[in-house]
Amino acid sequence: MTKVALTGAGYWGPNLARVLNQSPTCDFVAVCDSSPKNLEKITRQYPSVRAYSDFADLLMSDVDAIVIATPISTHYELAKRALMAGKHVFVEKPLAHSAVLARELVQIASGQKKTLFTGHTFIYSPPVIKIKELIDSGHLGDLFYISLSRLNLGLYQKDVDVVWDLAVHDISILLYWLGEVPVTGASFGRACVQQDKRDVAFLWFEFPSGVVASNEISWLSPQKMRRTCVVGSNRMVVWDDMDPTEKVKVYDRGVDFIQPQTFGEFQLSYRMGDMNAPYLGNAEPLLKEIEHFIHCLETGEKAITSGEFGVQVVEVLELVDRSRMGMLQPQLVSAVKER
Repeated sequence: MTKVALTGAGYWGPNLARVLNQSPTCDFVAVCDSSPKNLEKITRQYPSVRAYSDFADLLMSDVDAIVIATPISTHYELAKRALMAGKHVFVEKPLAHSAVLARELVQIASGQKKTLFTGHTFIYSPPVIKIKELIDSGHLGDLFYISLSRLNLGLYQKDVDVVWDLAVHDISILLYWLGEVPVTGASFGRACVQQDKRDVAFLWFEFPSGVVASNEISWLSPQKMRRTCVVGSNRMVVWDDMDPTEKVKVYDRGVDFIQPQTFGEFQLSYRMGDMNAPYLGNAEPLLKEIEHFIHCLETGEKAITSGEFGVQVVEVLELVDRSRMGMLQPQLVSAVKER
């Protein structure tokens, strides 16, 4: 059985430890963290797990794969060292803090013939999978646009802003649903609490197929919101992740343009059909994700959220960073003054 170690036992690490211990597909054998308190917490809960305070010592052990759940700024270095040591690697999202470094990790994994997996957990959630099925089957018709909102009060991160913390989820979902990357992207936001980190932002994307998408994200909202709307020519879908019973609702609604029969005639037909809430099941996304990782490293099958997929997500994050409207504002002001 594949021996797996966890690196990073802080905020998200305990959740990964739980599913690693729960899964029958792997053997959770070790944990590594620089904090004695974090190590003690994990080893007390899982007494058979070996504890390491030094990552170098973990790399010299007999583990087959390493799951990395440390701050984003450390992903590249730890993943590179693990791959060079001959380990399969699972990296929590995003894969790295730059696309150049993310692509390098993919190249190293290929050279070492090891699996590099990116932990985009939402891709393995029943609502996201169901909507993907609705899109691919043509049930929604031609896609027009997608709007996504991900708001909360916190949690503020130390090393990234709200785009790299929250928008990374929605970007990965868009890429998975559409199977393409945006040709253009832009963002606008503000740092309200911390001077150097945006805690609210609005992102816009245009895809080669013509689909447009908007993404509202915030660490500074009085209410938690996880809501997505997918609009097609035949049907529309609303995914409300805060709804306890009917997270996905499919609406048979739309507007049809009727070709004019006479000069000056203009007609629209509004369709107001039924709403259907499909059965989603109750599979845990994090467990499905870990088991997919184990399956891929054992079979050589390419992961849904492979290293290459992780690179695409980071490239889109950099795209909206480069085109931040706030960065363009001085030039726009100057142009107005010249006129």
